[in-house]
Amino acid sequence: MEEKEEKKKKEDARKLIIDLLRKHPEGLTIQQISDKLGYSRITVAKYLHELLGAEIIYQRKVGKAKLCYLKQKFAQKVTDEEILEELRKRLGK
Repeated sequence: MEEKEEKKKKEDARKLIIDLLRKHPEGLTIQQISDKLGYSRITVAKYLHELLGAEIIYQRKVGKAKLCYLKQKFAQKVTDEEILEELRKRLGK
């Protein structure tokens, strides 16, 4: 039961990040994502790393900051469920 709750919590966090990046095509820093979602910067960085590994987002360095963007093909997906399904496939879960 606890494992299912943890898995759901992770998917919810990733979904929130994906939604946020979809609404901000200009890109957001890790700190901005953290502030907007109320998660710690470390937690956001963890989930961003997973999304980067699954090639759902990309980062661009601007000065000292890293701007995060949702890849165009995922920004156009109809539902978050499609993106999460793609993430599950790429992470092998």
